[in-house]
Formats: sequence, C-alpha cells, structure tokens
Amino acid sequence: MKLFKKTLTLTALALAVPMAAQAYETSANVTLATDYKFRGISQNDTGPALQGGFDLAFDNGLYLGTWASTVNFELAGNADPEMELDYYGGYSGNLTEEISYDVGVIYYDYPGSSPTNFSSGAYNKDRDLDYVEIYGSLGYKDFTLGYAYSDDYWQETGEFNYVYVDYSYSLPSGFSLDLHVGFNDFANASDDSSLSDSMEAFLGDGEDSYTDYSVTIGKSMFGLDFALSFVDTNIGSKECWGTDWCDSSAIFSVSKSM
Repeated sequence: MKLFKKTLTLTALALAVPMAAQAYETSANVTLATDYKFRGISQNDTGPALQGGFDLAFDNGLYLGTWASTVNFELAGNADPEMELDYYGGYSGNLTEEISYDVGVIYYDYPGSSPTNFSSGAYNKDRDLDYVEIYGSLGYKDFTLGYAYSDDYWQETGEFNYVYVDYSYSLPSGFSLDLHVGFNDFANASDDSSLSDSMEAFLGDGEDSYTDYSVTIGKSMFGLDFALSFVDTNIGSKECWGTDWCDSSAIFSVSKSM
C-alpha cells in the first residue's frame, strides 16, 4: 500500500509536467523553528526543527514542489523516522480580481520509517506513517477557506477531513498578523468496537475530532522573515497519547527565501 500510494502520487505529478508552459520560476526556502507543529500537534517532540523546500511554478498556474522537516515521534527500534518529506503539485489562479483558488495533491513521506517494530505504548503497531491528501482552497481578499481529505490518514487511521479558515492582515511598520482555525474530523473513534485490524483511531480516549488554532505575528527585515506564533488545540493529554505535543505553545521561527 505504501509503495502504491507513493507511485500513484509521483506519477500524477510527473504527468502534469509536459502540460506546463515553457516559462517558469523557481524558489526555495529554509527555516529554523523552535518546534514543528502540524495542525496543532508537535511533530518534533516539542524540540527545534530544521525545514526547507523547493518550488517550481509555471506561468499557466501549474506548480510542483517538495518540502522537508526534521521530526521526532519517539518511536522505538529501527522504525523511528527522523524526517518528513512532502511531494506536492497543483494548480492555482484567479476567478476574479478578488477571488483566487488552489487545488492539488500532496504525499507525506517519512523516509526510514517502517510499518513494523513500533513501540506498543502511545502508538499502534504495524502501521504505515505515509499518506496522501487532496486539497483545495478559495481566497477572498484577506480570507482563505480551505479543505483537505485523506482516505487513509497517518498510521492507517482511516478517512480524514480537514476544514480551515485563515485571515491575514497587514499591520503598521511592516508587521503582519495571521489568524488560523482548523477543524480535524476522523472517521474512526477509538471506542468504536466495530473497528477492524486495518482501522485504528487517530486520537485516544474515544475522540474522533479536534480543533486547532494559531495567531502569528510576522516581520521581514535584514533579508529574513521572522515569525512568532501562539498555537493551541482543544485536545487533552489523554487524547494526545499522554504527551504535551498538543498543549498551547509559542513558536519562534526565522526563514530565508531564495
């Protein structure tokens, strides 16, 4: 299944390349952050993370890219991944002067991980970390409404739906304010007795959904982008596998775009 998902995603991205216009632009970025939180949950055991990406954008709206970050899930044995590597491609443009859109597919890859030898504590055994999502968003002025879907989420936890709203606002003196709220919905709850061996809940303690939100203040100077974010969820410690990965936290990051 892991090989099939990766092959399907990369094939779709490769087939899109011949359709692209000849004119294109490339960009890259690198970031050092005090933590890597994805949808409100720490992916690096609340420790510092090194991240970076590369993008290829064509004049017709097609884009391809890859992005990587260090991760630490405290898994035991040889199955402990140290990196998340994402591959994505999509199409973006404008419907009107004020309404924009973006649709695409992304493959989340965890090199070095294995669907065996996981610890039997906070994590399920024999689960594949890799997964695929399709996504889309509409932007209107400073607002963005987005949606993502996976038919088999991280660690084979079944169907997943994510709906979010973002708002960006320019502050005086070159500062920016970004607000985010997202709703995470899982098809499987851990108290569902009908779950088969191939279906597990993402959260513990019988929960099948949660909300994440963040407030970010940004400022660009000296050729660098600085950001300070407050990130939180409504997940308790039991639902968060007994860790502090879902607790509220302040995250500081420094980025360089090239």
